[in-house]
Amino acid sequence: MPRKYPLQNIRNIGIMAHIDAGKTTTTERILYYTGKIYKIGEVHNGEATMDWMDQEKERGITITSAATTCFWKEHRINIIDTPGHVDFTAEVERSLRILDGAIAIFCAVGGVESQTETVWRQADGYKIPRLAFINKMDRVGANFFEVVKEMEERLGTTPLLIQIPIGEEEGFNGVLDLVRMKRVVFQEENYGVTFHEEEVDEALKEEAAEYHEKLIEKLGEKDEDILSAYVHSEEVSEEKLKAVIRKLTIENKIVPVLCGSSLKNKGVQLLLNAVVDYLPSPLDIPPVEGINPKSSKEEKRLVSDKEPFAALVFKISSDPYVGKLIFFRVYSGHLKVGSFVWNANSGTKERVGRILQMHANKREEREEIFCGDIAATLGLKEVRTGDTLCLPEHPIVLEAMHFPEPVISLAIEPKTKADRDKLNSALNKLSEEDPTFKISTDSETEQTIISGMGQLHLEILKERMIREFGVDANVGKPQVSYRETITKGVESEGKFIRQTGGHGQYGHVLLKLEPLESGMGLEFVNKIKGGVIPQEFIPAVKKGVEEAAEGGVLAGYPVTDLKVILKDGSFHEVDSSELAFRLAASIAFKDGVKKAIPFLLEPIMSIEIVTPEEYVGEVLGNFNSKRGMIEWIKERKGIKVIRGFVPLAEMFGYATSLRSLTQGRGTYTMEPSHYARVPEDIAAKIIK
Repeated sequence: MPRKYPLQNIRNIGIMAHIDAGKTTTTERILYYTGKIYKIGEVHNGEATMDWMDQEKERGITITSAATTCFWKEHRINIIDTPGHVDFTAEVERSLRILDGAIAIFCAVGGVESQTETVWRQADGYKIPRLAFINKMDRVGANFFEVVKEMEERLGTTPLLIQIPIGEEEGFNGVLDLVRMKRVVFQEENYGVTFHEEEVDEALKEEAAEYHEKLIEKLGEKDEDILSAYVHSEEVSEEKLKAVIRKLTIENKIVPVLCGSSLKNKGVQLLLNAVVDYLPSPLDIPPVEGINPKSSKEEKRLVSDKEPFAALVFKISSDPYVGKLIFFRVYSGHLKVGSFVWNANSGTKERVGRILQMHANKREEREEIFCGDIAATLGLKEVRTGDTLCLPEHPIVLEAMHFPEPVISLAIEPKTKADRDKLNSALNKLSEEDPTFKISTDSETEQTIISGMGQLHLEILKERMIREFGVDANVGKPQVSYRETITKGVESEGKFIRQTGGHGQYGHVLLKLEPLESGMGLEFVNKIKGGVIPQEFIPAVKKGVEEAAEGGVLAGYPVTDLKVILKDGSFHEVDSSELAFRLAASIAFKDGVKKAIPFLLEPIMSIEIVTPEEYVGEVLGNFNSKRGMIEWIKERKGIKVIRGFVPLAEMFGYATSLRSLTQGRGTYTMEPSHYARVPEDIAAKIIK
């Protein structure tokens, strides 16, 4: 089958923002205007197409990133609607990894909020070109220019106003298009489906001319042709302006800014036009790079259907009707139903039984997919998030995704014996889906421990076990994921020598332990010279160190932020074995950590609290009592925004106490920031 849409007419975009900025509402309008759906579903009524899970409908939030495809002006637009809540940051991370462009949505009242900063930094990491859409312009307190100012200050970006609002709050009734110099007015009586463009009237002419000149001036700073036209007071054509805006957007030098009100159906079609005009197609993105597992050399895959097939698995989902759904992005080549793919990470070859085009939780069969497509398949067994699918004769491993470590844990056990196997099966399926959800077993109590990114994260996973997998379980209280580290550098020796009737065991190592900076993890360095320990035993020493680091000497928490140097040792021609060296390394590591004055680390959260002014005193007093540190306090129209850092251990139940302090009007968001030393008095209680 030939491809229907040429590569230059494809857009792979994500919609990202802080919780409650209007991502899902905007996506719903996009689907309505592109003819993908025929009735607008509202998030607050639990009817939004993209929020299809029961928990999403009940809570009015997005939990899982949903993919869909729509068409606008002869362009195919693949959209991923991502969650805004920090507990589901992995969903944003994996979506951004495979997208070419993004729409960042800002609330015209809330401005740049904490989670906006987080997703913006994630997008910066992947160098993703963005458009900014300032939503909720009809809300009381909306301030378009204040949000633009915050974008510059807090995100360090260069916003380019290609629209400005006509009126604000209740008086918002349209936009000035600064590229085309037109006034755009939306018809409220038919959901904004129709709108009309007018010449800019006398009342707005001066303002429009001023901002049009600012647009030219800003583009002139980054483009010589525009600068020359600006200096010589020449008119720049609409086509030239669009071409330069597109080029600078793709180069991440500017972020075009649009505005509207998705709930009131204003501005969404113009946003779609901007996606087509300014965001990149797969052809505008550099070719994907990877490592050939056979030759260990770097290789590139050009953006073409004729190149060998290469795709990245970015999401795995358990569907109650069809089983394991594997979502992937095709970077090169094409794939037909019935063909074989090679998983370059696991080294397995599997047949592709079905290819599906997803629309939230609905599916459409495809016979063949092409370069630049985002699709799903069924039936692949040995696949994990981040794996590369390719052709057996052209293997390549693309760069995988990196996910944050969980910060909160709790014990879980089945309510009945019959639930035990079902619980294990459900946990394994959920951990396959979610790379930030970890399962482990407590070696002392034999309890199953589940770990995640926050209370809401674990709460929703527990609900999913009950609803989707029919498992009921008892859950313990949340526990903080502490870490242990060392204060000073030491040397330590480990020997494991056993003499028996036949072969004995002999392993002997000398390790040097050195503290590292916070967040550096565990580093192993081999400095053995002259073969005092044979090369084949070095991996066993490393494994022994890593196993010993899983449980520290103070309270059994993982040991981190230290360098372990293998300096010396000895071996026995007959009795030395991998087991002996593994155990010797473990003994030396534990002994060294004891001598290096270990201490506890705790997760510190970055927090942003929004409270009405009259409650600031009580909120700050309560925050200080939780060992909180204030970074700054800002004012926004009758409310105060407090940004700071606070230990996670102090924050259980904070939502309830903040509500009671502010009569239900205060809100907060927090996300993991870093690990810091636990004060002595508190550490003493934990170690007990």
